[in-house]
Amino acid sequence: MADELRARIRSGALRPGQRMPTQAQLADEFGVERGAVRQALRTLQSERLLTNVSKGSPATVAPDLGSALTGPGAPPLPTTVALGPRTTAAFAAPHVEIDALCLTAVSLTLAIGEPLRQIHAGRLKPAKVDVRVLLPSRHIALAFPSPVDASAAGRLRRHWLAQRNAQGQVLRHNLLALRATHGIDVRVTFRALPFTPPVKLYLLNGAEALFAYYTVTRREEEIDHESLELYDAEGTRSMLFAFEQGAGLRDTTFVEQSHLWFDSLWETISSELELTS
Repeated sequence: MADELRARIRSGALRPGQRMPTQAQLADEFGVERGAVRQALRTLQSERLLTNVSKGSPATVAPDLGSALTGPGAPPLPTTVALGPRTTAAFAAPHVEIDALCLTAVSLTLAIGEPLRQIHAGRLKPAKVDVRVLLPSRHIALAFPSPVDASAAGRLRRHWLAQRNAQGQVLRHNLLALRATHGIDVRVTFRALPFTPPVKLYLLNGAEALFAYYTVTRREEEIDHESLELYDAEGTRSMLFAFEQGAGLRDTTFVEQSHLWFDSLWETISSELELTS
């Protein structure tokens, strides 16, 4: 329930300052007891997305969602909730610099959508955009996703590689299109890692580091019209922890060390990556 309501707030279906449905209405909609409703609402209140959570009047969507989703000290949130607003804020800079280490770039491709819309609407106009992305190499045996039955390894590998390449191609195409449409100097570069990253990392304008663990679970997925049991991590749902330069010694050190780590991988053991099958 908390995930669904959070998504409605993030998408704008529930607007800042808007009164939520009553707890009775939410209990009916989700088919749960009111205790579960209150727990979900308290979770969103702890994330500063809701105010006035009590047993009486309906809760209210926080009037300042920008601070709740992107401000210093914001609680960890799912990647689909947190990455978009922070990426959009990064695109307000004249020179946008984004470094990403991930499995497929699907989260970054989704997050880039909003700043691109704002650029096309004339609300944002960076002069230069530099994006570097580290992805697992096609030549390694992935730790995950991996099939429970090893005989299906080839089929799963082809599926993952197609997804990696497709997401990367969409990300590159959408960004490079800004050259023709808005005259923005854009550079998008991919390099391949010789290992499966156990974490995902996004570095924004040298000032912010967003970090999340890939939590591996056993699940089923339909691949090539057949159900396949596999070990995998849903990166879009990974909880992002935000660290900001200047927000205290711990945050500043984490951002600096994250940049050093990313650059060390980029400049040493990574290799050229072609987004082809």
